[in-house]
Amino acid sequence: MPRPGPERRARARRPGPHHVHIQGPLTSRARRSISPSAAAWETGRATPGPRLRPTTTWVRRNPPLRYAEPAPAPREVQPPPTRPRPHRSWRPGRPRPARPAPSPRPKWPSASWLQASDSPPSPRENPASLIMSVDIHYEQLSDDQWRELLPRMQQQQVVRLVDCGVTEARCQDMSSALRGNPALTELDVCNNELGDGGLRVLLQGLHGPTCKIQTLSLQNCCLTEAGCETLPDVLRSLPTLRELYLSYNPLGDAGLQLLCKGLLDPQCHIEKLQVEYCNLTAASCEALAEVLKTKRDLKELMVNSNELGEAGVRALCRGLAASTCPLESLKLESCGLTSANCQDLCGIVASKASLRELYLGNNKLGDAGIAELCPGLLSPSSQLKTLWLWECDITASGCRHLCRVLRTKESLKELSMAGNEMGDEGARLLCDTLLEPSCRLESLWVKSCSFTAACCQHFSTMLARNTCLLELQLGSNKLGDDGVQELCTGLSQPGTTLRELWLGDCEMTNSGCSSLAALLLTNHSLRQLDVSNNCMSDPGVLQLAESLQQPSCTLEKLVLFDIYVSEHTDDRLRALEESKPGLKIVY
Repeated sequence: MPRPGPERRARARRPGPHHVHIQGPLTSRARRSISPSAAAWETGRATPGPRLRPTTTWVRRNPPLRYAEPAPAPREVQPPPTRPRPHRSWRPGRPRPARPAPSPRPKWPSASWLQASDSPPSPRENPASLIMSVDIHYEQLSDDQWRELLPRMQQQQVVRLVDCGVTEARCQDMSSALRGNPALTELDVCNNELGDGGLRVLLQGLHGPTCKIQTLSLQNCCLTEAGCETLPDVLRSLPTLRELYLSYNPLGDAGLQLLCKGLLDPQCHIEKLQVEYCNLTAASCEALAEVLKTKRDLKELMVNSNELGEAGVRALCRGLAASTCPLESLKLESCGLTSANCQDLCGIVASKASLRELYLGNNKLGDAGIAELCPGLLSPSSQLKTLWLWECDITASGCRHLCRVLRTKESLKELSMAGNEMGDEGARLLCDTLLEPSCRLESLWVKSCSFTAACCQHFSTMLARNTCLLELQLGSNKLGDDGVQELCTGLSQPGTTLRELWLGDCEMTNSGCSSLAALLLTNHSLRQLDVSNNCMSDPGVLQLAESLQQPSCTLEKLVLFDIYVSEHTDDRLRALEESKPGLKIVY
């Protein structure tokens, strides 16, 4: 069915309420929801097409994320040109998070409401299990709201003010409030324009022998090298700090070296460090390598999206090779790695028995690099669980090397090869491997891998017999209706265990929906289905809705981004959600 032309305005559902939680043993029942302003959401324009009948109203669903583009900021408003909006770390192929239904915008809780919430917990609540917290996201706080909130910060264990308009001027108030809070364990002020001066003032509130903070989140706070000058003293004075998040700040190499000076202090015991998108180059890697070599506490290092290059990564690997730290997660996506780095990484994977996650996406490793890396993965000491290799220039030849790893290492549970031109031959190799009893893979992401309907017979056979795979991402492959039907044949067999199936942008039409609708009535393992950005229309969506309405259907989540349906079908989907509380249809 043709998509609506520009003469019909596309209607999209607004983002739902962004919650403001102030909760704890004395305020666990206090909960209010604040919806974003109209400027805090976007709708896409419909693709031009033939004119529709005036009686038809169309609803456009939001499109899913592409695996290769950076993740969205927590709030979808574009920032000023001088301050780029950061992106959350995310796994390729993951669709846009579900948006709750819109709700009216309530007033900010008054001081009398805050006092009334200070009542004992109900008998059903266990006070010891509740964490007292102030958790406000994406709400530009007025001066009155800010004044009401400050006394709360003196009592809570967790304070999260994400994108709430906290500026350098408000940091003084916040610093004073936090100075009198010995219970604070987590402070998150990401996506606020603190600046270097604001950070300096804010951190003064964390000085003192009573401060027990464990997590400090400062992503996208407009910090530069000047702000890093205060970090060594802070890290020295906070021996309880375990997690430090500084991503999306232009620290530069000089700022990173100041940070490393603090990390090397004997009183610093950081376990998780994230410096993604921080304008780092190879010049930073020697300082980071010294931290890796010296500190025995570090468990996670994220340096994604920094131009480290081949030389920089080699320096990091030298530090890791000489290190005794129990590193569990190493994230080097979009760092300019080449196949030459894979030999160094091979040694790290083989020697670091603690390593569980290795993220190498969007680096030009090629088949030669994969061939160099695999001996390390095959090492008896390697216990890797997650391997991310999206957009690494891997073909069916490189896939053959990875299949050896899958057959041998039962510890490997998650593999992403999205955006690699493996073709149907690569699909066949993967499916044959997944039929091996020794392969225990649970999640496979092969989005945009140049698969066609011809490979779906292999996937069908594998899905009918494999009892370990729980998640399969096949989006952006030209499977068509024939391919989808073949997949449904395998999934309709008794004993299948797949729980999540992603078929977005697979050139499926209403005919493919018929196959999926029949599958939903016979398959009782599937819990999530994504059919976003396909060429279906009202008849196909209604067939899915009819199956979802049946008591025998156990699906819990249906994703329909970028699907055009009439208002009648839209109402039907909403009514279906209301009548079946366990079902979520993502618009």
